[in-house]
Amino acid sequence: MATELEPLHLGTTPWNFRDLTAASLAGQARRAEALGYQSFWLPENHFNEQALPDPLMLLASCAAVTDRLRLGTTSYLLTLRNPIQAAEQVAVLDQLSGGRVTLGVGRGFAPAMLAAYGVESKEKRRIFERCLKAMQAAWQGQPLAEALPEDHLEMEQRASLESVILHPQPVQRPHPPVWVAAFGPKALAQAGRLGLPYLASPMETLAQLVSNWNRHREAGAEAGVPAPDVVPVMRSVLIADDEQLLRRVREGLAGTMRGPAGVEAGPVDEWALIGTVAQVRDRLLEYQQELGLTHLIATRLRLEGIPADAIADSMVALRELVPEQR
Repeated sequence: MATELEPLHLGTTPWNFRDLTAASLAGQARRAEALGYQSFWLPENHFNEQALPDPLMLLASCAAVTDRLRLGTTSYLLTLRNPIQAAEQVAVLDQLSGGRVTLGVGRGFAPAMLAAYGVESKEKRRIFERCLKAMQAAWQGQPLAEALPEDHLEMEQRASLESVILHPQPVQRPHPPVWVAAFGPKALAQAGRLGLPYLASPMETLAQLVSNWNRHREAGAEAGVPAPDVVPVMRSVLIADDEQLLRRVREGLAGTMRGPAGVEAGPVDEWALIGTVAQVRDRLLEYQQELGLTHLIATRLRLEGIPADAIADSMVALRELVPEQR
């Protein structure tokens, strides 16, 4: 059994969610790149004090101040969007950044958000898949008459789009990498059937992730599509030598993390990487051995009162701990 960490792609979400201005997010992205992180990720959410309703626009500000950092969405919500407009906007960001976009896509689950956008909850998986397939076809240069679903257009409208091609095309061919943010058996099976990597949430235990990936791969095998070679996971991370701080963080996190529909997370050390360098290293080895982890995205600690210098030191320690994936 391996005793050394294999190289990992290391990414991060913003760590300062008190200031979500474009300037603050761009500064955090620039800092992440300077530390050697390889990607920077934004979620999409609506109608709350920390709302990020348009992650692509904010990532454009990050692209302007970075050179190598990949720019990702953890949950770009396809259920809320016109597929052609979404394909155009992603392509523009990929052009603007020089081909640095990774698109994590999702469906959304908040009832108020879906209601505000006129989306029936029971229809969200169908809408999601139709939108994604249309976007992929448009990115690959298919005429819009072929890219859009059969029932999306009237016959006359379709005829007018027979020679219309999406421009600009994304830099990355055939299109930017697409990952699926999935939670629950139906969403996992859908991602597997589509042959796309599943972006694991920061709240499920390692045992749950192993079960989820098995379900994902089984669905892919049944659909006759190859299993992805990318296994990305989001985890809350704090590396420190101060046992009192680590204990306080574990105790604080124990009652804070909940998944969709109020699903409670398991024990903190089963879903978060909280500990000394040696402890986090050993835990990451488990993720690599049991899950085949290839991409680790360090997410913010949803807990107030952690000293800013402790978070900064933890980011440096994690980067030094993890061998860089090329």
